[in-house]
Amino acid sequence: MALLQIAEPGQSTSPHQHRLAAGIDLGTTNSLIATVRSGESKTIPDSEGHHLLPSVVRYCEDGEIQVGYSAKAHVETDPMNTVVSVKRLMGRGAQELEAIAHQLPYEFVRTDSQVPRIQTVQGTKSPIEISADILTVLKTRGEAALGGDLVGVVITVPAYFDDAQRQATKDAAKLAGLTVLRLLNEPTAAAVAYGLDKKAEGLHVIYDLGGGTFDVSILRLHQGLFEVLATAGDTALGGDDMDQAIADWMISESGMPLDNIDGKIMRRILRKANVMKEVLSEDPQVVCILDKRDGVDWQGILTREVLGELVEPIIKRTLRSCRRAMQDANLSKEEITDVVMVGGSTRMPQVRARVGEFFGRTPLVNIDPDRVVALGAAIQADLLAGNKPDSEMLLLDVLPLSLGMETMGGLVEKIIQRNSPIPVARAQDFTTFKDGQTAMAIHVVQGERETVEDCRSLARFELRGIPPMVAGAARIRVTFQVDADGLLSVSAMEKTCGVQSAIEVKPSYGLQESEIEQMLRDSMQHAQLDLEARRLREEQVEAARVLEAIDAALAQDGDTLLSEAEKLPILQARNQLEQVRNSAKHREIHRCIEQIEKVSEEFVARRMNASIQSAMKGHKLQEFE
Repeated sequence: MALLQIAEPGQSTSPHQHRLAAGIDLGTTNSLIATVRSGESKTIPDSEGHHLLPSVVRYCEDGEIQVGYSAKAHVETDPMNTVVSVKRLMGRGAQELEAIAHQLPYEFVRTDSQVPRIQTVQGTKSPIEISADILTVLKTRGEAALGGDLVGVVITVPAYFDDAQRQATKDAAKLAGLTVLRLLNEPTAAAVAYGLDKKAEGLHVIYDLGGGTFDVSILRLHQGLFEVLATAGDTALGGDDMDQAIADWMISESGMPLDNIDGKIMRRILRKANVMKEVLSEDPQVVCILDKRDGVDWQGILTREVLGELVEPIIKRTLRSCRRAMQDANLSKEEITDVVMVGGSTRMPQVRARVGEFFGRTPLVNIDPDRVVALGAAIQADLLAGNKPDSEMLLLDVLPLSLGMETMGGLVEKIIQRNSPIPVARAQDFTTFKDGQTAMAIHVVQGERETVEDCRSLARFELRGIPPMVAGAARIRVTFQVDADGLLSVSAMEKTCGVQSAIEVKPSYGLQESEIEQMLRDSMQHAQLDLEARRLREEQVEAARVLEAIDAALAQDGDTLLSEAEKLPILQARNQLEQVRNSAKHREIHRCIEQIEKVSEEFVARRMNASIQSAMKGHKLQEFE
């Protein structure tokens, strides 16, 4: 009997329809997308079976944008147009990047909006646009696998991302056409996946060391409640720094002149350093080779012991953050239930050993450190999309850095302390400094230092229309509100007359709304060209597949199943497809693919019959009934 779908009048879909949602781990080194299927969270692979998408984007002269493995292949040969580790640049101002610009092979361009941009053959690109290109590929992968448009996504961010970096992440998602259900701290996402999988209760440390960022969070898991007690970390610390330490060692040991090192050579040395680091996770030593392409002819040995000395300062920095988080949560090491390792850099034996020594227990490494964050994000996305209305899971995340405002003398008055559970709202009363003062300038900052110059400036706005009074008579209430994504809005009101002003904090390091709108308009204007380019690439890939298949078939069975006269039209069609597959006309490639399939029909049928006969040889027909 067929079942009827019943819905209320006017409803276009069933109230029980599963909404398509996904979790995205936008990582420094690799990115992933995951979703919940049949109650289980799984990462989504691409057409070639790769779950990880290298967070690498290359801008080509012909207008093509390569993302992932195809872009990664050009890291050394085209460093100026191939961007890696863009997550480290997210939400950072031009002045901040000047301090590290010498370490990067890009040409940075400053603009009036203070958004740093990288010069490429396709014009200047902001870190937000580059991240959007990565998110677009993940979105396409997810929608292709799920068979429909995503209603929303949960994107993970380092727990120590500040307001500017979180806003930049949301801007990138908007540019990629994604609806963000929530920004979720990476350690919290890992705890969601781990807690639901293991049904574990107690106090858990999530130690997350990735390619470019480090977070540590302490969570209490109890009856479906995930409460973050404290978090600490560094948004510019990770495996990239270990690669740099190894590269510096190689340069020093080889005696390479520093003035001979250009962008291409540095990229090549860093790539070799990364490979050696991974090898030393399994082997006690590895051979280091620098050749003439690197500007020096040198060979040496890097042992696991020497590597441990090189990365020890980096590991110590992570342990200082662990110590600070423990102090903030007012916990002793004996109270910790276990330590969960997250992030690709935690595969290193040196990291696992030092973390185990610090906490006095063996860290848990039985969870895939590369996928666990995306899996947790998918579980949260499934819940926020409304697919589990009866779920009792509740997340109480925390604010990573204190929020406050500037007071007289350039001091900071903290309104919301770090590690406060979010969402949260706090208010505080202020007053005027001068007689007759009718306006107040409000400067919003973020950080832990006591002076404005040592904190990050987030926004400025003014409250006007204050009645003239003697100094100290006015009562101005300033309210800070932080939503579940960790984004801030601030309002101010003079209580005696009711005059008020407010601002939704949009850090100057993010894109302006007009810039995002212009990019979206540009994407719509070029939609047809983008569609044509996609079709061409798809047909070129299909042509390569067809050529490989027909060549293999002819090599195996061409001489036995075909006469020379029968083989000729197949070879002619094959050669024609070979000639046009690199053309700029996808319709011509498609026509040649159809032609080769047509002339090969009889050959395919004969191969199938021969295969069936071979399988049945020596058996009776009754055996197959």
